[in-house]
Amino acid sequence: MGKKQEEKARTGADNGQEDTVRLKPIMGLRPGIYLAVIYSVILLAILFFILVYPGLVRPGSVVVLKTEPAGAALRVDGVYRGTAPDTVFVSRGKHTLELVLPGFTTERIECDIPGRLLFSALFPRRYPLELTLTAADPAAVFIPAAKDYVEWTFGGEPTAAWQVPLSLSEGAYRAGVAAASRPGAWKPEELLKASTRFAVTGAALRDLLRAKVIADNGGLPPSPLSLARSASDIIGFLSENPGSAVWLAETLPAESAVLLTASSWYQAQLAAFTEAEESLSPPPALSSMSPPAGHLAAGGLSFTGMAGGTLVQGEPFPHAVPVEGFMISDTEVPSSLFAEFLADNPRWRADQREALAAEDLVTGDYLVDYGTAVVPDAGVTGVSWYAARAFCEWFGKRLPPSMNAYEVRLPAEAEWEYAAKSAKRWAAAGEIKHMEDGAWEWCLDPYVPLPFINAAPDGIAAIGSPERSLRGGSPLNPAGSVTPETRASLPPAFCSPFVSFRVVIAKPPAGSRGTTGFPAQPAVR
Repeated sequence: MGKKQEEKARTGADNGQEDTVRLKPIMGLRPGIYLAVIYSVILLAILFFILVYPGLVRPGSVVVLKTEPAGAALRVDGVYRGTAPDTVFVSRGKHTLELVLPGFTTERIECDIPGRLLFSALFPRRYPLELTLTAADPAAVFIPAAKDYVEWTFGGEPTAAWQVPLSLSEGAYRAGVAAASRPGAWKPEELLKASTRFAVTGAALRDLLRAKVIADNGGLPPSPLSLARSASDIIGFLSENPGSAVWLAETLPAESAVLLTASSWYQAQLAAFTEAEESLSPPPALSSMSPPAGHLAAGGLSFTGMAGGTLVQGEPFPHAVPVEGFMISDTEVPSSLFAEFLADNPRWRADQREALAAEDLVTGDYLVDYGTAVVPDAGVTGVSWYAARAFCEWFGKRLPPSMNAYEVRLPAEAEWEYAAKSAKRWAAAGEIKHMEDGAWEWCLDPYVPLPFINAAPDGIAAIGSPERSLRGGSPLNPAGSVTPETRASLPPAFCSPFVSFRVVIAKPPAGSRGTTGFPAQPAVR
């Protein structure tokens, strides 16, 4: 036998045969029978785990949740499970379902959720839950959304990595749904105007316009008629506010701003601004009224009186502001007087800093440098707006009985600017000290970026602001960088060694809030 034949014989490459396996019978059953049984069992097991097992271990139904308006949160036995519209699996048995949406009445449903044994994984049992939520006051539905909108406007223009929600238009939609069953109950005009005072970014302006269109159509998709009505209202609103052309020019995209600044409307407003500033006469001399008097010493402070007049407020755009007569303290509240306040009000002492911070009334820098000032009677610093407001309430009790008709409070922005300009224009008003080089000073007003936009006082109060106004300046500011018109703001709980305050004595404004149908706002803490 040659080598090639030996190799073929060894490898079996030329024998033409294949290996075969023969199954033996098991318990007398031929292979064909028991293999069929095995395959059937496997198939049945697969079908069991697909069609039956899910219904045994996880019985229940898929709740198909739909609400009008959308956005209601679903709680199952007190636990949040989803937001409408959504599908949520709920186990079989008795449950309490709650639908919660701010401003709307919470809907509670006691239900017995069924289950399905077969096909539950592929075709789960569906439990439809569709409800129209109700609200007693559409304005109460809109105001929380407007407050959220206001807070987002302080974050600046959004970017690709940081987006803002359409809070205002979502609130207009929800309020429109709430008012659908109550014709005439929803009058959004003044609340929208108050919200406009914060529209300082392109995103905020787009949300505002969308909210206006939605509100005018009662929360429904706009119709040609409602769009025409909205456009007419917007044009009328812009014509009523003399700073609107400049505001839009700074807010709209660059392409649109170029067209706007070339318009006769924009040029006319610029001319009106110039005329208003040039025609501004000096503030009146010190008031001879009693009170407010030319000068007054009360409760440990000295005051200078200001007669009423008209202030052309320069920022953000020149606009006229009427100012009633008032008296303003010649200096910031000194540390020595604030010490008397602390002695009578232990709640506001520095050792209560953590408790006050837990209530969001101060921050960690509250009175942190108190008592360490080089000048003992320098203005107190490191106080929050809330602490300054509490001091005013305490100081009001130190006024003589003859002044019971007057209130003690922080100065309004217009009053502060009016007094600062008076101090510059009238030598007799020189007793008012350090209004631009002492410290930043708290003002009464919630900070509004666009205060020249007109809105009803109740609408303004209802919307509020997350920050309070500051005026003044500090030695840290470069020379000439701060003027009586310079505006700033901080959250009311914020405390800083560069922030102080002074107080005003004035008659309370005539009338009271709550006449326009807006919900009453909680008292300032």
